[in-house]
Amino acid sequence: VQLQASGGGLVQAGGSLRLSCAASGSISRIPVMAWYRQAPGKERELVASITDGGSTSHVDSVKGRFTISRDNAKNTMYLQMNSLEPVDTAVYYCSAVSWGIWGRGTQVTVSS
Repeated sequence: VQLQASGGGLVQAGGSLRLSCAASGSISRIPVMAWYRQAPGKERELVASITDGGSTSHVDSVKGRFTISRDNAKNTMYLQMNSLEPVDTAVYYCSAVSWGIWGRGTQVTVSS
């Protein structure tokens, strides 16, 4: 399975973006998938994760603003990002955590 993230871009503070992570094969058997991000000069950090059963977890800094979801029928995972802030600026990566597979990142830039 290969993963491809998309949907990033430049947005003003307070705006929204929806990231997509399309898989080349079925994701229904992947127990845990996640979104990570890496800001310039910082380490990669976990943003949100989702199990095959739909249980989700979000890092405190994005709770109430970001929502992770997955559509196994479409082999796609999403990250809905609302109320974006400049500190959210980073390259966002999707991962099939359970299988150690990473997709190429998509740049998100939030201007103040």
